[in-house]
Amino acid sequence: MACVTDDSSRFETDWLTLPDLVEALGEPLGRVRRLLDEFHLVGSRRDGVLKVPAVFIVDGHPLPSLRGTVFVLHDAGFTDDEAIDWLLTPEDTIGAAPIEALLAGRKSEVRRVARTLA
Repeated sequence: MACVTDDSSRFETDWLTLPDLVEALGEPLGRVRRLLDEFHLVGSRRDGVLKVPAVFIVDGHPLPSLRGTVFVLHDAGFTDDEAIDWLLTPEDTIGAAPIEALLAGRKSEVRRVARTLA
């Protein structure tokens, strides 16, 4: 699953392709694409293929706090790639990678910091 490695400060996660997401979510491809279009999930082209960080999926569902956080980051001018990078990179003001804080239920804190990035 996901962990922080000693050789990198960035949060390490597996990356899921669309077929992987269909399997992980138990949803048809059309529904998975809708989740991406509506920002319940956010992906990035890696090696030419659209992929989503596996850490964005919790118990077979998109992390509930992700969507609103992505909207805040988009409002701050972030692209999807930049939003993913910010979520996976340790943030001094949070004391961890924002995704770790979201997983710990600290969405208000993460969104407050994200709003200051505009």
